[in-house]
Amino acid sequence: MTRLSTFIGVIILIFKILCSNVFAGPTFVDEYDVTTHETTPTGIIFNPEGTRMYVTGIDNDRIRQYTLSVAFDVTSTITLERSRWITSVENRPQDIKFNSDGTVIFVLGTENDGVARWSLSTPYDINTLTVADSTYTSVGGDPRGFDFNNDGTKMFILDGSQEQVEEYKLTTPYNPDTKILSKTLSTAKGSSYHQGLGFSPDGLKMYVVKGAKSGSPGNSFNNILEYNLTTSFDIATATLNGTYTTSHSSNEYIAGITFNNDGSKMYHINFNADEIREYTLTCAYGIISCIDQTKDKDTVGNAEAQAELSKKFMQSTSIPVLNRMEWLRRNRNNINLTNQNIKFQFSNTMLNSIKNSFVTPAALNKNNLNDFMPEGWSSWSEGNISIGRTGDTNKSSRKKNNTTGISIGADKKVSKNKLYGIALRFGNDDVDVGNLGNILDMNAYSLTLYGTLPQGKSNFIDSLLGISTFQTDIVSVNGDNKLNGDRDGDQIFGSLKIRKTIKKNQFNFTPTAKLDLGYTLLSEYTEKGSDALKLKFDEQKIKTVITSVGMIFDNSIDIERGVLKPNAHLEYNADISSSSESKFYYAADTSKSYVISNVNNSNHNIRMNLGIDLIKDNGWSFKSNYERNQNETGYSDTLYIGAAYISANDSEYALALDGEKTFVNYTKNINGFDLKFDSNYSLFKEVPDYGANIQISRIFWLNIQRIITRIWILFIMSKRFAFFKSKFFK
Repeated sequence: MTRLSTFIGVIILIFKILCSNVFAGPTFVDEYDVTTHETTPTGIIFNPEGTRMYVTGIDNDRIRQYTLSVAFDVTSTITLERSRWITSVENRPQDIKFNSDGTVIFVLGTENDGVARWSLSTPYDINTLTVADSTYTSVGGDPRGFDFNNDGTKMFILDGSQEQVEEYKLTTPYNPDTKILSKTLSTAKGSSYHQGLGFSPDGLKMYVVKGAKSGSPGNSFNNILEYNLTTSFDIATATLNGTYTTSHSSNEYIAGITFNNDGSKMYHINFNADEIREYTLTCAYGIISCIDQTKDKDTVGNAEAQAELSKKFMQSTSIPVLNRMEWLRRNRNNINLTNQNIKFQFSNTMLNSIKNSFVTPAALNKNNLNDFMPEGWSSWSEGNISIGRTGDTNKSSRKKNNTTGISIGADKKVSKNKLYGIALRFGNDDVDVGNLGNILDMNAYSLTLYGTLPQGKSNFIDSLLGISTFQTDIVSVNGDNKLNGDRDGDQIFGSLKIRKTIKKNQFNFTPTAKLDLGYTLLSEYTEKGSDALKLKFDEQKIKTVITSVGMIFDNSIDIERGVLKPNAHLEYNADISSSSESKFYYAADTSKSYVISNVNNSNHNIRMNLGIDLIKDNGWSFKSNYERNQNETGYSDTLYIGAAYISANDSEYALALDGEKTFVNYTKNINGFDLKFDSNYSLFKEVPDYGANIQISRIFWLNIQRIITRIWILFIMSKRFAFFKSKFFK
């Protein structure tokens, strides 16, 4: 008995597993009868809002415009709003489409075997159609269905006689007159009545409608063929995924195909019964199976961008800290250990217009942090603004990245070459993925502890350890639908840099070796929006390992009342991070998972830096650096410009250049009061553009700022420590 129970239990378990993985196909809802208006309907489409339905047919040779009381619901109240004769242009219309904004309507016909089109002065309103203004383009064959890609640069024709789909390039979008035949795809043979063609908005699925055999209505064919495309709107990559057979009537002859705006509903025509049929779908545009989003370049680009942002923020946090320790070592004999820098980063294509792209707050240029620093500590800051681009790949859409950030730090010199410090960074990254409006907006915060330890007179070890937290707002676009998601992330990272300085007269040669390590945990999240479209993403772990070797060259040149220190840095970076996987599901069908692999691919990078420091005896210091980062996919350029002044009479001065503007900041202490003056002035604009600000404050308020800053640091540290304790010390 026990064995029998076990056996039955196993059978039940297997049955549940099998059933859970069975894809639920279209579910028939209802139909709408158009017999009183059209006895041989052939084509159907909706406006994007689903409040209007358009039907064409070969009996009365008209376009009919209906209004729906409930969007995309054929069971709601449907009213014939308008019909337009098109017999002067086409007597046997087969299919109907709009351009992307509804200002042009197209009708495919077999009378002249071509595509007719009319302009609409009011989008999606055939009341504004003028038949006299029609244009006709012959396509030949026996055209039974057609469609366009999203931007109208491709047109697809279903040739019924040849039983094939033809792909045309349009040199002018949505203008069939400019067509060039580029590819053909043979469809399933055996029926002379192919009668409908359509695509999903991402171009990864294509649908071909096969009606019944000539003179044989019923279930002889009445099939919808679903094709999967590995490349969007490229029929050369199409493979037949499966066939769905309709069987709701013995008088069956199907034609036409369309979907609602999120793909959760499908519609086709029953040619013989004069009906518009409505179905619900488990997931968007899934007749045979859900769309494989791992083949969607925007989805892949989105996943890649999330991994890249976590790695980029780790590096954006580490580099300013390492730069600080390098600057201190180069200028270790200088009594002024405070430096305030502004960093500009831009792709080379933007070099000529960079001055029009950046606006850096004047606050980044202030040299006033030492006013509330504990005794023996020095302050520093570094801000950065960057623009970067990555082109399309075979798997991923292009990306455009805009980054802003500021690092604020303080350190204490323990001995001539030994110090330790702490730094905070606040950063924002905006990434545009593809051309449809996919956006990632990440806000990140980090806390870093760092120090440098001398190993003899010329050998040094620079190290840092940091934690970060960030939140990313994600917008994914699918057709006319926007889906939103919020994803949290936590990160721990460290960097170890070994350097040995070799002196040769006035020259210093410093070989370096660096190791960057990071671990990032991205939380699970589910998109908000259309139930048929939204995806659920699992938790994702990203491990980062970057090794670097390089050489620093610097020289010290004595000049009148100061010293000039040119420097250069050449570094090779090898990203040897292991691949990370992004795993997700359709929220409506979690039985099948999708995995995007290699979203954290390794790469190789060369970094070159040329700079010069000018340290004057009178308290002035200047810093200027140019940096180029080059890898196999592109490059970026970085420019650092900064100046500072500290005098012996409790006054401070800072100057910085920001594109076409200069910023001047002056602080002076007078009997316990701080007098602060900030100003900016445009260098090149013909129209005056300048501003100024004067502030007077007591040291009391600076002490309050110091207390608040320390509380904030302790809060961040306690929060992150609790997180990492839960993850690593369970």
